[in-house]
Amino acid sequence: MFGLDKLFTKKESTLTIMAPLNGEIIDKSIIPDPTFAEGILGPTIGFNPTAGMIYAPFDGVITQIFRTGHALTITSNTGIEVLIHVGINTVDLKGQGFTALVKEDAEVKQGDPLIKFDIPFIKQQGYSLEIPLVVCNPDSFNKVKFIASGPVKVGDVICKLEK
Repeated sequence: MFGLDKLFTKKESTLTIMAPLNGEIIDKSIIPDPTFAEGILGPTIGFNPTAGMIYAPFDGVITQIFRTGHALTITSNTGIEVLIHVGINTVDLKGQGFTALVKEDAEVKQGDPLIKFDIPFIKQQGYSLEIPLVVCNPDSFNKVKFIASGPVKVGDVICKLEK
């Protein structure tokens, strides 16, 4: 026999999320917003940015971009849904300090610029600049594991997901 079990078993695959910015990984627990700090929306990792640009963490489609340009959701071609939120309570800036470089339904490639933000301006206005990245559909995967720590650059692998 040639093993019918192998013919009918689903092969496990590993997917990745790349760093969407240059910065330092921080533990979600120190993000000054309980929704992100406690991972209420899903598995979360935080960043302290060293540059004011968010890039696509994978190939996919922009599924939502907030009018204020401070946050967006993106869905990968492989089904990963991610929320990237620049700063805490920055929605109150009403778009000041943010420039959205994409629109909803735009197809993007990993590394494409998505949001430009003004670090000095946001800090001068008194807002925290921690940037949470949330996997919004963890139930679609067998495992979601953040693997990065310390400094990261755009394109570094920060998360592995098993399907």
